[in-house]
Amino acid sequence: MIRRTVLAMTTASFLAMPAFAQEADIVDTAVAAGSFTTLVAAIEAAGLVETLKGEGPFTVFAPTDAAFAALPAGTVDNLLLPENKEQLTSILTYHVVPGAVMSTDLTDGMEAATVQGGDVTITTEGGVKVNDANVTQADIAASNGVIHVIDAVIMPPM
Repeated sequence: MIRRTVLAMTTASFLAMPAFAQEADIVDTAVAAGSFTTLVAAIEAAGLVETLKGEGPFTVFAPTDAAFAALPAGTVDNLLLPENKEQLTSILTYHVVPGAVMSTDLTDGMEAATVQGGDVTITTEGGVKVNDANVTQADIAASNGVIHVIDAVIMPPM
């Protein structure tokens, strides 16, 4: 009897795991991926955690840790300073588009308005790009939107 109960609980837990994974919001999905620690630290420093855990939907073009590391030395540390919160927020919200935009929705030359207020340009010839950043992984589903992994930090127009 105990063995059957344990087996039933294990099976139920196993079957529930994929449903739980789909329930993760954008922030939790980024944390779980493990390659966005700098992005998550920046989101926290900018005070955007609750927003990106909100209802959404959002499309996030998420730079990897390597993308942040490619910035000039000291850039990330400087942006994380409290006195630079406004600039950091502007950069981060330039990576966010309202709505869930899947890769199948993208067209060559498409422009998308970001939460920051500027537009990003999507190109699809020779691989998908957002401005000058390559999309290296698309359509990572989250409960409140979608993440597209990019290989560079994109900067809003000044």
